[in-house]
Amino acid sequence: MRSGQDAGLSGRVVARGIAASPGACGELAQGLLDGRLVMVTCPIDLFATATVELSHGRGRVLAPANSPKAACAVELSLSYLGRGDLDTLVGLESALPRAKGMASSTADIVAVIGAVTAALNTRLSAREQADLALAIEPSDGVMIAGVALFDHRRGQIAESLGHPPHMRVLVLEFAGSVHTQAFNAVDRTAVIEPQAARFGEAVDLIKAGVEGGDPYLIGRGATLSTVAHQMVLPKPQLPSVLALGKHAGAAGVNAAHSGTVLGLLFHVDAERVSWARRQAWKRVPRLVSVRERRLIGGGVIPHGVAGRHGAADA
Repeated sequence: MRSGQDAGLSGRVVARGIAASPGACGELAQGLLDGRLVMVTCPIDLFATATVELSHGRGRVLAPANSPKAACAVELSLSYLGRGDLDTLVGLESALPRAKGMASSTADIVAVIGAVTAALNTRLSAREQADLALAIEPSDGVMIAGVALFDHRRGQIAESLGHPPHMRVLVLEFAGSVHTQAFNAVDRTAVIEPQAARFGEAVDLIKAGVEGGDPYLIGRGATLSTVAHQMVLPKPQLPSVLALGKHAGAAGVNAAHSGTVLGLLFHVDAERVSWARRQAWKRVPRLVSVRERRLIGGGVIPHGVAGRHGAADA
């Protein structure tokens, strides 16, 4: 990787771009579909925002030391666009916790790609963004509009199911972490395959819920996938969260299938969400944080129009 971290970048800035990408509360579902491991995305209104400044130079990249994937995203994007001669200074801000299953790395990468294309006054399709992201690592599908069915390893499936109805997500973050690349490097087909029929049912419910604007169908599908995935990556807190969701009248429960986060899905009902948020601290062990967010559509947001970071967190 060509880096400008040692020498610094001193060329005159010729273009500047800002873009944001949503993160996710895990996935609405994940499993095998026609022999391919796919996810149904769960984008939320927590964002990573990237700023890039381009200058004439020798293709050097100066990115935050803790974001090597951001530097990769710059190099791949500029090479793809035929502008590998430019130097790039990258700024990155994220409200997403790391290694929890909230698409923090993908959001960084997609935001950087969006900022590069904004600076060059061009556009890449969601499929092109997905291909660039997957060249770096297995990725969430948050670059695709709406809620999406996405093959997060190869990108052979990348289908928007439509924009979700108005829903709130109570994001329950627990202690511990999961390294996404290491998790995806292990072949778990033998464990996942017996759950394929349940996953197919979950996807059908979620599709019907998105198409019909029915949060409760989406919640049923998400819960089905979450419970089935206990065979793959058990979450000790799931029984407590399921019980809390039942008492709170939640539409369902979803999970970070390769992370430590669980989500309570609600139709818009401030009183129920508020009650569940207070009760979570009393009823669910090993909580690190509780965030009340909105389920939104995916897709890069150019020019940094992403709203306020981290609102309504606790």
